[in-house]
Amino acid sequence: MASSSSVVVAGLTAAAIAAVGFLTYQASATVPDDLGKPSPSKSSALPKSKAPAEREKDTDEVLPDDSGAGERVVYSLDDDRVWLVGANEKVTRTFEVTPSTVDPTPATYTVTSRSAAVTGSDGTPIENVVRFATVDGVSIGFSAAVDGSTPEPDPATKTGGIRESRKDGKAMWQFAGIGTKVVVVE
Repeated sequence: MASSSSVVVAGLTAAAIAAVGFLTYQASATVPDDLGKPSPSKSSALPKSKAPAEREKDTDEVLPDDSGAGERVVYSLDDDRVWLVGANEKVTRTFEVTPSTVDPTPATYTVTSRSAAVTGSDGTPIENVVRFATVDGVSIGFSAAVDGSTPEPDPATKTGGIRESRKDGKAMWQFAGIGTKVVVVE
């Protein structure tokens, strides 16, 4: 009798854990893209990581030099910016990112793995993870925090998550499947 009670309790526990996991996923899918972002009135007071005078070209419209050809993701280490480029050489989307503490070497890579939702190496729940490189055992890839935050990473911790907004993360997820070319430039 005691062993059948154990089985029932174990089954109920497993069902409860599965239900909580499902509800957690459902709740995270409805978090607004701009949750945790400063309002426009406050953002003008925030310091910029790169002064406008440092930029020689309009990064929103012009791809960096030596950024390859064909359909690809272009990631600029110096500009902390990503461009999604269609097969017709037209930029379909560009956005700023928060870099990880470990940078990939400038080169051409391909997307090697993807995860819809996981916990990042910094302990943050993340989604739309698109991985393309490994440096010293650290996986490098693009991701969006489920809470929408894009804080600067702790420089004392080796992380490979290049953070994007949730909206940009969805666009990256839809654009960059396994095998998609990723060109990293200075």
